[in-house]
Amino acid sequence: MTSVPISPAPGFRPKLWVPGDWNALFGFGTNILVNLLTLTGLLRYVLQMPADLVFGRILPAAGLMMFMSTMYYASLAYRLAKKTGRTDVCALPSGISVPHMFIVTLVIMLPVKLATGDPIKGWQAGLTWVFIQSFVLMAGGFLAPIVRRITPKAALLGALAGVSITFISMKPALEMFMTPQIGIVCFAIILVSWFGGVKYGGVPAGLVAIAAGTLIAWGSNLFGFHLGGMSAENVKASFQTFDFAVPHPAIGLVLGGLHWSFLKTILVTAIPFGIYDLVEAMDNVVSASAAGDEYPTTRVLTADGVVSLIGCLMGNPYINAVYIGHPGWKAMGGRIGYSAATGVMVIALSWLGVVSLMTAVIPIVAISPILLYIGMLIGSQAFQESPRRHAPAIVVALVPSIAAWGKLQIDNTLGAVSNIHQVTPDMMASMKQVGIMYQGLAVLGAGSILSGVILASVTTYIIERNFSKASAFAAAGALLTSFGLMHGEEVDVSRIQNPGLVAAYLLVAGVLFACHRMAVVAAPPVAAEEHGESDVSDEHEKGALATAE
Repeated sequence: MTSVPISPAPGFRPKLWVPGDWNALFGFGTNILVNLLTLTGLLRYVLQMPADLVFGRILPAAGLMMFMSTMYYASLAYRLAKKTGRTDVCALPSGISVPHMFIVTLVIMLPVKLATGDPIKGWQAGLTWVFIQSFVLMAGGFLAPIVRRITPKAALLGALAGVSITFISMKPALEMFMTPQIGIVCFAIILVSWFGGVKYGGVPAGLVAIAAGTLIAWGSNLFGFHLGGMSAENVKASFQTFDFAVPHPAIGLVLGGLHWSFLKTILVTAIPFGIYDLVEAMDNVVSASAAGDEYPTTRVLTADGVVSLIGCLMGNPYINAVYIGHPGWKAMGGRIGYSAATGVMVIALSWLGVVSLMTAVIPIVAISPILLYIGMLIGSQAFQESPRRHAPAIVVALVPSIAAWGKLQIDNTLGAVSNIHQVTPDMMASMKQVGIMYQGLAVLGAGSILSGVILASVTTYIIERNFSKASAFAAAGALLTSFGLMHGEEVDVSRIQNPGLVAAYLLVAGVLFACHRMAVVAAPPVAAEEHGESDVSDEHEKGALATAE
């Protein structure tokens, strides 16, 4: 319910801290802590980056960015409270975007690092990616309404669901089953709370899961099992980075990455993810408005772009985003102070090197279930927030990301086992004989985000019998493919890429336009929910989602 604006009393000053901020700080702070631990694990154990780079450059810059973001949204909430005279205004939650954390690590930084063997080059690619996306966000305040109006929700959420199922969910799921004594137990702790409604005496389920996994890992050492790879030696070594480190500029590295050999690959994901950020931020602002706090969309998008740009120029290769969950923190009693206090906590963790110690004490597999849960949440959202009849379109949106993930597994396997980094036509032919369509994976998986959005948009509008819009999206697919933004490994506007695929999209656009002008078709199916009918299982799922948030 939206709060009714009231005139503030003369001299009214909102309280910077109320008792409910403790609850929100504990919950939101735990969320941020888990994200920092996850980020550190990706940098150290996936990208194999040296400790001095991670703890001396990247984490301090990330901490600075999140500090600026949380402080800004606390100040925005303060101004809103002062303007309206209300005492129930809650600041927007924000931090490093979790989906983007995995995308920039696995899709941008890791391939560059593997190809060059240089972690600095991988870091530079991530900085360049964020640099571009920051400007997309800042410009997007004016473009987001248009994108949101013309693109079906099933397409936008479906493309993100594809990323969540593959690049977010698969790795932690595999890690869990490699060390099930920790992974499966922690997963159960999370599921029974966030889906089953079980409470742990006010302690967040994520913190309970991490604590349980840590106890199991260290306890197993007493019996010689050494689950999770915990050791006193690692803890001792972590104190080497337990030092004060402040961020310093990486402007030269960022600008050095702005050359075409980087950009032609980075633009394939930076542009579509920037567009998704616009819609996601708008959705979260609308969610806050429904809870009674009306924030300006353009200002929010611009702030995300500006703080991301500053963080990038200081060495942070991850984007900032407004988080979902404002109504939950507000219902918990959070107001203004919890956001600012979280920023102070992040500075302490990242600038003092405390995160290094925590990664030596907490096993990564204890965090994996939380990541799988995030993937489950994002993946299921596409089906829960879209009309049921659009489910086939969502499935189509998943397929390009699955193809991209499959190709990455093959490429990484060939590189790790046989030091092969280039797949030849003969190798493709041999793979085809055993049912592995490598060429198809390469074409379908390249630019998977935009491919998912376009294919799902065409499918959605066909389901809705709106053939003119379906034709327009097919034509857009032809244009994007010709530039390499879809079905291409790099962007090149000097020539038409994949001419056969471009022709196919144009033919589809022509057929759909002909259907629009000449075909006699039945009316689109009317969904049950439009008649006010409800499925019990759907209501249960929505309730579980609300509880988890």
